[in-house]
Order: sequence, then C-alpha cells, then structure tokens
Amino acid sequence: MKVLPFTIPKPENVTLYTEHYKGESFYEKLHQHKEIQISLIVSGEGTYVIGDCVGDFKPNDIFVIGENLPHVFKRDFTNDQGPEMISIFFSKNSYGEGFFKLPEFEHFQPFFNDAVLGFEVLSNKSEIAKLLTRIRKISKYEQFTSFIEILNLIAKAETHTLSSLINLKKYGGNEGKRMSDIFQYTMDNFQKEITLNDVADIANMTPNAFCRYFKQRTTKTFVNFLIDIRIGNACKLLASNNDLSITEISYKSGFNNLANFNRKFKALKGITPSEYRRKR
Repeated sequence: MKVLPFTIPKPENVTLYTEHYKGESFYEKLHQHKEIQISLIVSGEGTYVIGDCVGDFKPNDIFVIGENLPHVFKRDFTNDQGPEMISIFFSKNSYGEGFFKLPEFEHFQPFFNDAVLGFEVLSNKSEIAKLLTRIRKISKYEQFTSFIEILNLIAKAETHTLSSLINLKKYGGNEGKRMSDIFQYTMDNFQKEITLNDVADIANMTPNAFCRYFKQRTTKTFVNFLIDIRIGNACKLLASNNDLSITEISYKSGFNNLANFNRKFKALKGITPSEYRRKR
C-alpha cells in the first residue's frame, strides 16, 4: 500500500469498484488515486482535507473526489460512532473511451468537470444514499444501472465545490510522503501549540524553506492551513456540544486566546461562534 499515489485494490476486469469500509478509522494518510471517487459517510464524524479545502464530515455527507486529487478523512475519536463509508471508484473511460461522450450523457459533463476540484453533494442525498447502500449487494448489470442513476441524480443536484483550481498538483514519491507526514502531524496535534520549527523538522527543511514549499503546493500558508483545521474542529463542537462554552471550545481547538479565536472564526466563516451555534 503506497502513501501517494494510492492504488485502489480492484481486479483488472472490474469497471466499477465498490467498497464498504467499517472500522476504527479511515485511511488517514493524505493520498490520491487515478479513479474518481463517490463516497457516502454512513457514520462517524471528523475532518477532511480535499485539495486545499479543510472541512468537517458527518453522517449522510456525500463527496465526489476527482482523479489524482489529494485527500484524507480523519476520524474524530471523541465521537462514539465508528466510521463507516460506502464508496464507488471509476474512471471516465471505465466503459470505453467514448461512452460518456454519447449524446444521452451530455448532461453528465458538468459532473466530470466539477469532479476535478472535488465537491460535496447538497441535494438528492437520500435517493443517492439509497442506491449507494445497496450497490454491493446487487448484480453487475444492476450495479451499472444504479451507477448511471447515481450520476444522473448528482448531475441534477445542488453541489458545493471544495478545492481551488490553483491547488491541483499530482504528488508522488518522496514529495507525496513528505506532504502526507505534514498533514498527518498537523491533524494529530492541532489542539497543541505547533511552531514552524516543528513542521519544518517533519519536512526535514529549514523554516523559511518549508514556508515556501508549503505555499507553493497548497496555495496557502501553513499558518492558514492550521487555522482552517482548528476552526473546522470548533465548528463541529459548536454544532454538537451545547455543554461546552465558547471559551472551552476555543481552547479545545488549539486557540489560547478567546479574542483571537473569535476574530479568526468570523474572518473564515463570516459570523461569530455564537451566531454559528444559534444557526446550527
């Protein structure tokens, strides 16, 4: 099993590979693969990184991840629900180079265009989830017809683009391992103080060289990436735990100053933590 790129373990004669994962945690290394991925979160909560986008996932979320788009889903172990995910993997040429160019599938083209950046599906979710939930239990022919219907429903759905165009980059070899180690360390330790020296040591670089390296590959500074992860954790706590005060949430998310937390939160989300909690 390679860290980057990741090889989907499907037999060569399989055009549509389905996977039902249930365990202690998802594969927690930043990785990419040549297949397009459609995933339904059945249970579990946590943080995702898709391209240069950091966010939180929860049950019933549906994500589409394009080919060679770096991503990772990290479980929040404070949540009692173990992670469960149903995914399908395929390529645009799975059924032949010209298959999705047929006039009947013209309305699928935005799906393939948008998948490049990754997106979250916001509507038609119950119908899509029902098809994904049963897809491993049916015949190959029924899998094919269900797959086409899933694409059809997603093509008609409201979606939210995740990554930015500038970020797209195929990582490989040592560089992939280095980026994965940086992401893993950050997501494991965001609640503590993390200095540039800490992550520069992980990357085996000087702090100045690391700052340039990270910005070139993610389009954002490491500090901003760290803030994204901390605010994402705060959003989960605000939405799911009314027993914690906003001050407690700020400290549990890695901020040691409430005023700074409020300022960073509003800059990123457009509203204060209190307003966010009321809306959720």
